[in-house]
Amino acid sequence: MNYEKQAKREALRWSKSLDKRSSILQRSSKRMQSTINGKIPDRVHNIVTDSIRSMIELALTSSEYIRPVTVNPDWSFEEREEQVRELLKQYKRTASVEGAGTGLGGFWLGVADFPLLLSIKMKFLFDAAQVYGFNIHSYQERVFLLHVFMLAFSGDNARREVKKKVMEWNELEVEEKNVDWKTLQIEYRDTLDLVKLFQLVPGFGAVVGYVANGRLLEQLGETTIQSSRLRLL
Repeated sequence: MNYEKQAKREALRWSKSLDKRSSILQRSSKRMQSTINGKIPDRVHNIVTDSIRSMIELALTSSEYIRPVTVNPDWSFEEREEQVRELLKQYKRTASVEGAGTGLGGFWLGVADFPLLLSIKMKFLFDAAQVYGFNIHSYQERVFLLHVFMLAFSGDNARREVKKKVMEWNELEVEEKNVDWKTLQIEYRDTLDLVKLFQLVPGFGAVVGYVANGRLLEQLGETTIQSSRLRLL
């Protein structure tokens, strides 16, 4: 079996796994997180909300997340994926170090991690898209990337709807491709894992930040790779 057939098979398995309901532990964690969220100052929630709004505006209207990435048009699909995985390693290291640094500083410096981590995630997403051959200067392709981001960080109900749009992207009408800003904001905020909140604890937060940020980049990387495979293969 050649590489592309194997990649497509893996992507289809992955897509089916998205239909499974979250584990009892994950659902319990989300309920606990919702309780904790209610005790977090509004200022913190506003920082997260404003960060997501800014992320969307920058992704759709500016070149903030676009940086030169070396792409050889003669690369095979396998070679492109090797480059994407190398990018993911680099961005995971950056995110982990950033998380450890902000985690050392206690509550308010830990809060600063949210916009910083968002920026790292989006830059990885745009870099990976360039390697796969997507035209990131196109508004519609940027909207697609936001849906990939949303797919990576959504709960059970929203994930099914976003998955359907990602898998059927080329067949959708333009008006069906719009980003549901409210859902994206809520889903991303709610899927900031319970453990991520412990990053706000001085000292201990450094360890949590290092591990959690790396894991969240891995989650986005896997979603980016599999979504790109489904669309291109």
